[in-house]
Amino acid sequence: MTRRGRYPTEVRERAVRLVLEHQHDYRSQWAAISSIAAKSGMTAETLRKWVRRAEVDGGARPGLTSTERERLQELERENRELRRANEILKAASAFFARELDPRLPR
Repeated sequence: MTRRGRYPTEVRERAVRLVLEHQHDYRSQWAAISSIAAKSGMTAETLRKWVRRAEVDGGARPGLTSTERERLQELERENRELRRANEILKAASAFFARELDPRLPR
């Protein structure tokens, strides 16, 4: 579930592929990114982030892959929902315990 951005997927993939294939032609990866970004009509920082993400996904750089990151976000969202539901159930339980037991203060 990737976020749709300003650039089509094909443009992203092509720009990243160009950087990875031609970075040895430049004095540094940043020089390759800057040059290719200018030719592709995007900022160098945008392309740098895409390249870093591709390196992580390809195993060349440590970090969570895109699928692992998405799964982690899903689990965190589910965890928040379950905690919220648990709080609601606790509050309802306490409310009904007071309603049903005349010894407890209201």
